[in-house]
Amino acid sequence: MVTDNQVRILMKLVNQEKLLKTAAAKAGMSEKTARKYRKSAKLPSQCKVVHDWRTRQDPIDPEDWRLVEEVLENNDGIEAKTLFEFLQREYPGKYQDGQLRTFQRRVKLWRALEGPGNEVFFPQIYKPGEWCESDFTRMKSLGITINGIPFDHMLYHFVLCRSNWETGTVCFSESYESLSAGLQNALWKLGGVPKYHRTDNLTSAVNKVGNPEVFTDNYRGLAGHYHFDSQKIQPGCPNENGDIEQRHHRLKKAVDQALMLRGSRDFASREEYEQFLSKLFDQLNSGRKERLKEELALLRRLPRKRHDDFTQIKCKVTRFSTIRVLKNSYSLHSRLIGEQVKARIYANHIEVWYAQRKIEQLPRLRGENGHCINYRHIIDWLVRKPGAFKNYRYKDDLFPTSQFRMAYDLLCCQHGWKQGNKHYLKILRLAAKESETLVNESLRFLVRRGDDIDSETVEGMVESGLRPPPVTDVKVEQIDLSIYDKLLEYQELLTV
Repeated sequence: MVTDNQVRILMKLVNQEKLLKTAAAKAGMSEKTARKYRKSAKLPSQCKVVHDWRTRQDPIDPEDWRLVEEVLENNDGIEAKTLFEFLQREYPGKYQDGQLRTFQRRVKLWRALEGPGNEVFFPQIYKPGEWCESDFTRMKSLGITINGIPFDHMLYHFVLCRSNWETGTVCFSESYESLSAGLQNALWKLGGVPKYHRTDNLTSAVNKVGNPEVFTDNYRGLAGHYHFDSQKIQPGCPNENGDIEQRHHRLKKAVDQALMLRGSRDFASREEYEQFLSKLFDQLNSGRKERLKEELALLRRLPRKRHDDFTQIKCKVTRFSTIRVLKNSYSLHSRLIGEQVKARIYANHIEVWYAQRKIEQLPRLRGENGHCINYRHIIDWLVRKPGAFKNYRYKDDLFPTSQFRMAYDLLCCQHGWKQGNKHYLKILRLAAKESETLVNESLRFLVRRGDDIDSETVEGMVESGLRPPPVTDVKVEQIDLSIYDKLLEYQELLTV
């Protein structure tokens, strides 16, 4: 087959050689072919005929295809395979399974030439130091565990749009406190503030539709402290936050690959896991230093100090010696009943303040209708009202360890539930006044021995300073290594 290059050589040789036959031979073609291209003055690629006719009869009946077109016009998302199965049901035996690919190509061609237009994504030009995006992403699919226990958590993910510099903070809910802590961690690590911050329609930052204010008071306060302009995407349009959405996917893939290289998805502590993520972010950002320099030169300066990472609310301590925070119950000391306290809600804990003093730090509960009751807050009054313990709403919270639970069951069996409650509550008060660890070890010793248990016995053990034996007492005898010498001597005798 003659190529374009051969014809170009021919055209040069025609003006140099006297005979066409000589020029054709040097160009590597026959004289007849050379005469054809000299006459047409076109290259072989220009002489090709466009193949616009069918080589075989269309297996789809025109009448049936009109029906297919009607369905396609009214149902943009319907699959070609579904339509083909519909035709097979409507016209049994007319269409065979082997014609599916032909039908799919026909549907694809119709959609490309006559169907509705697809959504268009418009690439954006980001100037250095202007745009950043952030959002929450769930990490459960990666199967990370802490000491063998599944670690169900989220990640607040922050990205600079031009350089793709990124970082993240481990969190457990899409709360304002998690947003505030994560965003501030990112800005202080970055060392500056971009002009615009765009986020999803997070309830922690964006008010519900119909509210005169687009953003919540807390979030507007955070934006005002750092002097960035707040932006949000339209509801149901995650593509408008495309940079962070794409980074979610790539980050999870990078974490998954790093975990494979590590050889284990289990970590000894949350701190070890956070260090692992920090090193991974440093590795990902190492190839973005040039563009990051451009951004850093144009970022706004950080304020003198961080904005508060908490939300503060006022609570009244109820007669149950509890406060209600975010639809969960927390206990406080009974002497505060009737008093007004301030609860500072952080991402992972709650601080309780009274008279300008922090009096308690409590773990923040997830979900609703949970409870965190500390027996030390109410034990003095429970000892006075032992009958209230049997049906106490938060009874399960008053067993600090499994040893306390087993001791309580034994006390009820040995002394009856009334006396058993009294003995247990006295033991619990002893743990609050003296040492929970000593009381726990004393109970373990008594439960293991199977002796009768009462509050006086436990108190006597604690006061005497009696230490029960450790949980496991394993004795390993000294190994006599001369045994191996005898084995070697025996082996020598066998070889002789």
